[in-house]
Amino acid sequence: MNSLPIGIFDSGVGGLTVLRALRRHLPHENLVYLGDTARVPYGTKSPATVERYAVEDASFLDRKGVKMIVVACNTASALAGAELHRAFRLPLLSVIGPGARAAARATGSGRVGVIATEATVESGAYATRIREACGRRAVEIFSQPCPLFVPLAEEGETDSAVTRMVAEKYLAPLREQRIDTLVLGCTHYPLLKNVIAETMGGGVTLVDSAEATAAEVATLLAEQGLLNDRPGRGESRFYVTDAARRFHRIAEQFLGEPLGHLEAVVAWWHDRLQTR
Repeated sequence: MNSLPIGIFDSGVGGLTVLRALRRHLPHENLVYLGDTARVPYGTKSPATVERYAVEDASFLDRKGVKMIVVACNTASALAGAELHRAFRLPLLSVIGPGARAAARATGSGRVGVIATEATVESGAYATRIREACGRRAVEIFSQPCPLFVPLAEEGETDSAVTRMVAEKYLAPLREQRIDTLVLGCTHYPLLKNVIAETMGGGVTLVDSAEATAAEVATLLAEQGLLNDRPGRGESRFYVTDAARRFHRIAEQFLGEPLGHLEAVVAWWHDRLQTR
């Protein structure tokens, strides 16, 4: 059981931020990643559609024999978290809880910004979880949807003039609110972290939910006695539902190493995912 892989899914390349963080925190673990690139982005879909997609993604990972599922998509975490916990008996962790708890620890002024997809912002999931994590401390939360950040990240436009123009448009209102902490509430957004940091200016702590999630995964596996204690670096296997060449290019650039295994899969969404 301990040597079984950790399963990770996202709507596209954004979850690679979680995978990279897991590699740093848990270098011995085997990882299986599913990027649902045929149906990205999730952030513009209805709650019912996102819930169905998330269950199908998790089912694919379950069939791969994983010991745990990490929901590396904030939209799926916000809209499908309850259904995923109901449908699967495996240990399951989504990115919103760790990100919210990290934001509560980081803020000194209690003025917290959240940038996310439209669906995640509308769900209010981050605001609710941050308030819970802050307990009796007063906190003000300012949320801003940033829908164009996902396609920019998917296209590898992580540090271009266009990205900087879009960042200025989205983030200027948050600068005016004098926040001291900004939650990157979509796992695609850390791919644009440098641009976001420069646009916000000094004095604002960026909370990367990917890093917070990886740390909590390590704690959870240790508590349940599921850590892989075999020596050597774990293996990573990647699956995508479309656009494999683009995913391959962006993934190698972001991870800084060749992908050992990348497979395109044909999606039979109502029944199963079959390997092409």
